[in-house]
Amino acid sequence: MTVGKLGRWKTRLALFAMVAGPGIITANVDNDAGGIATYSVAGAKYGYRLLWVLPPTCFLLVLVQEMCSRMGVVTGKGLSGLIRERFGLKASFYLMLALVVTNIGNAIADFAGVAASAEIFGISRYFVVPVGAFLLWRLVLKGTYRSVERIFFAACFLYLTYIVSGFLAKPDWGEVARASFIPSMDFDAASLSMVVGIVGTTIAPWMQFYQQASVVEKGIPLKHYRYARLDTILGAVVVTIVCTFIVICCAATIHGTGGEIATGADAARALQPIAGDYAMILFALGLISASFFGATILPISTATSVCEAMGWETGVDKRVTEAPHYFFIYTVIMALGATVALLTPEGKLITIMLVSQVINGVLLPVVVFFMLRITGDREIMGEHVNGRLFSALAWVGAGVVAAMSLGMVALTIIGA
Repeated sequence: MTVGKLGRWKTRLALFAMVAGPGIITANVDNDAGGIATYSVAGAKYGYRLLWVLPPTCFLLVLVQEMCSRMGVVTGKGLSGLIRERFGLKASFYLMLALVVTNIGNAIADFAGVAASAEIFGISRYFVVPVGAFLLWRLVLKGTYRSVERIFFAACFLYLTYIVSGFLAKPDWGEVARASFIPSMDFDAASLSMVVGIVGTTIAPWMQFYQQASVVEKGIPLKHYRYARLDTILGAVVVTIVCTFIVICCAATIHGTGGEIATGADAARALQPIAGDYAMILFALGLISASFFGATILPISTATSVCEAMGWETGVDKRVTEAPHYFFIYTVIMALGATVALLTPEGKLITIMLVSQVINGVLLPVVVFFMLRITGDREIMGEHVNGRLFSALAWVGAGVVAAMSLGMVALTIIGA
């Protein structure tokens, strides 16, 4: 490689490092307590058989999140703000109401994940949840977007623990390769519910609002959009790899023994007698990190979305006096999530999670529909509207996401 080419690559790498963050962080945070539970159960119950679901899910995730990133760079506005401008305050209000309810349920699930994973290490939930919630609250209250993003970026590396756990489980790599590309499943309600759950937990409504808001707050210029798109693609690929290893880990160990689990914490405990202490510890570390991660970003995403929709000041970089509504909403959801997770019996926690999952499933197709309408509007996007091929793929993808999401709603209601 010549000196000139090396210099250009260094420049490109520096530009990518400057732009990267929203896509990688958003995708990884979606691997929260609920997501880890879903992938763990998939591996424990079905072995390697559902690995083929993850590659097309990754493609759908890229399609959806790329539109968010592009809207943010082109318009300099968040998704909820664009929905209010394009479709009116009433549509925006009801959308935000549904988003708040489902995000509170998700925040509760994340704090429940913190409590369960901490107790694996012998730490009382009555200590770790309130102390953790306070430290996270203070981080956002006193930090800047740049400092908070760096911490979130660092937390992404803790997901590597799942990859290490997967190798420690000593899977059948030939079977892993085959199952990753050759569809195989029983066409019954339980299997379909699991497939729908995998897709539904990988692409969640809060992700679109958070990633676009992050792109806007970071101030990524249009001339550097290709790096933002790469950030989105890389985030989707990385999270798919992590999800794959969670399934592999539980398939190689728990499935073979006929064990049953319901949560990520159950999976961590079940690994100990089969794959050893290190596998259990690494899996549990990944769970507590992911739960804290999600418990921080979901309240941020909710506060940002609501404030954009209502035309209020928003952003981590703002002071409390500059964005009082933003920090009030963030504080309430953080406090509510921690308190409910700490005081609610496990049986009722599951009901809360099921309700939030139903609302999630109804909300996602609506959000994607709004996104497709906006990214296809030349008055808003100019020359950066969806191309014909992208538009066709996006609408087909939206149809699949809608069918999966609504299927998840139906199956959740039937199961409940």
